[in-house]
Formats: sequence, C-alpha cells, structure tokens
Amino acid sequence: MTKQNFPTGQSIRIVDLRAVPISFPVPADKSVRLGIGRSVKRDSVLVRVETSDGLIGWGEAHHGRCPGAIAKLIDTTLRELVLGMDAFDVVGVWARVYKMQLASHGMGAAAALALSGLDIALWDLRCQATGWPLYRLLGGTAKPIKAYAGGIALGWQEPSLLAEEALRHVATGYRALKLRMGDSPGRDIARLRAVRLAVGNEIDILTDANTAYTLDDVRRVMPAFEECNVAWLEEPFPPQDRHAYAAASLLGRVPLAAGENHYTRYEFDTLLEDGHVRFVQPDLSKTGGVTEAMRIAAMASARKLTVNPHTSATAINMATSIHFLCAVDNPGYFEGDVTTLNPFRDNIAEQLPYSLDANGCVNPLPGVGIGLSLDLDFIAAHPLIEGPCYV
Repeated sequence: MTKQNFPTGQSIRIVDLRAVPISFPVPADKSVRLGIGRSVKRDSVLVRVETSDGLIGWGEAHHGRCPGAIAKLIDTTLRELVLGMDAFDVVGVWARVYKMQLASHGMGAAAALALSGLDIALWDLRCQATGWPLYRLLGGTAKPIKAYAGGIALGWQEPSLLAEEALRHVATGYRALKLRMGDSPGRDIARLRAVRLAVGNEIDILTDANTAYTLDDVRRVMPAFEECNVAWLEEPFPPQDRHAYAAASLLGRVPLAAGENHYTRYEFDTLLEDGHVRFVQPDLSKTGGVTEAMRIAAMASARKLTVNPHTSATAINMATSIHFLCAVDNPGYFEGDVTTLNPFRDNIAEQLPYSLDANGCVNPLPGVGIGLSLDLDFIAAHPLIEGPCYV
C-alpha cells in the first residue's frame, strides 16, 4: 500500500489472486454476548492481488462465518475468472465476477463477499499507480466523519456494567454509542435505560438487534426506545423479511436501519424502494467492495438518505470505509470498533486505522491508498482457525 512508479495509461494484468484467511481466539474474559451468539474467535479473509508489473494490492473480504469456504472460492473460481484481466478495469472485473458467480447458478452471498475483497484490492492497486489517497481517487476530500462506538462491544451485560462501559467510551470522545439488543424486551429496556441515565441526553444512542427480534418484540420495546430517544433500531429482522420491516416501521417513531447483510445494489434497490429503512448500512467487505458501495451511496443519496457502513474485522475495511465516507455526498456515521481485544485492528498494520478527534469524529489516514502499511509477519502468524466464531 505504498506508491509505485507507473507509466500513465499503461495496462497491467492480474497474474495472481489468492486468499489469506486469518483468525485469532478470543479469551473467555474478553468474550461478548450479543444477538448472534457469544464471540469465541475473530476471522477475516484478506485478498492479495499481484500484477504483471509487480504491484501487490490488498483487500478484505468478510468471513461469512466460514472463512475457509470464502478463501477456497477466491483461490479457485474467482482466480480462474480474473487472471489475465486488466487490473485497472475494476468495473470490468466486477461485471465478470457478477455475471459468472452471482447472477446465475453461482454462490450468491459467498461470491459477493469474495468479490468485495477482490474489488478493494484492485482499488489499492489504482491508488498505488496514481500515488493518491483513495478518497481523492473516488472524487472526495479529507474531512471529519462522525463516529459511534460499535464493534463487538456494548453487549448483553448487567445494566450497571453496560452503563460503566458506555461511560468509558464517552470519556474517550465518542458522542454516539450502539447497544446490542435482541436478548429479551425486558432486559433490553433495562440496559437501555441504565445507559441513557448514565450518559445523559447529549449522547446519541443507537441499537442493534442483530436480526433477533420478532414483531411483538419491536412492539414491546418501542415505547421505551422512544422515551430514551433512540436514534435507530438496526436489523430487528433478517434482511429477507420485508413484510416484518414494513410492519415494524409503523410501530413507532424510532427509525429502522439495515444493509450490512444486503448484497449488491440490486438488493439495496429493493430495500430503498420499499422505503421502510431510513439508515443505509452497506459493508464494503460484503456488498461488493468500493465499486458497489459507491453505487449504493448514490442510490441512497437520490432518496436523501445517509450511508452508515458496517465495518468488518480488520484495519483494511475500517480505513477503507472512512475514505469511502469522505468521497460521497451523504456520509452518515462511521462505526468505530471499541472491541476490547482486536489485534486485526491494532497490529495488522504499522498504523492504526483511525483515531478519534475532540469532536467525536474520525479522519482518513494520509498517504497513498488508505494509508496503511501491512505487517506481513503478523498476518502469517495468524492462520485460519477452523470452527464457528460465535457459539
């Protein structure tokens, strides 16, 4: 992820593509319980693209809770599809993978995850060739982006302990927090009220049910969510449950958020057309990479909606998401990862992916691309650990 001398206008070819699945175990005392289970390890799938001119680009694909399968898809099928293609033709590469793997008889969501990592790596190559930061190559400029405290944190604890954790994040500068819901309406409400009482009314509180709610759950929590001035209720249901989203949008004044489990602009087209979700949350490592996220942002902008990307496991996705938000006209929140232990955030590169300023905002890293220099020794020291990451 450093600048390379490259003759303008010259075409270079993809000569190698491979996945690098990585993992680390989460100690029991650092584990967090939320609607999708208790965290026992963290996974990611890094994507390495090599060109005929010797450039190497890196991206991040979401693990899909089965990182070995995503890596195999990249190493076999995607590799054979894109070898020899122009590395700078990101739209052409995207279209070929979509046609051959997503549009007909393909792997669906798994292919979208794999394509996302490939696409991010290709944008890394373009940045190296130009010597530009990603936000500039996308047509944007460096600017502060408001952030909330999220990640695998603020989970199912005793209300007093959750309030203490919330106060710690506020003390570091965050002006917004995301609480994990989806336990039971009564316990969720108790946690929410404890946090609101602790942090006061000037801090935005977001909530995320991780698809664990029923319509009756939403009906029961909505009065308390309104009382506590919750800014959004994220993913109360699975993304396919359109009728539940429609019904839930009528149950109160707290707006719905969704999108981290929607893949490509085609699924977002349906989400936006339905009109029940007011905060759009594509994950650049899931929905199709930088190329597709920019398209989704434009679609949301046409409806006067912000984009608030879900972040994935490593510093690559985090830093890329900030550059993306600097390049669109409708940036919302960046999801700051306040997970207690995440070496994929802290140690995978020579730099941290972001820092929080005095106003609770993050800024894009300076330098070429997303501003990271990866530690290849660290990556090699964290091979894939088989098994589920949540139990």
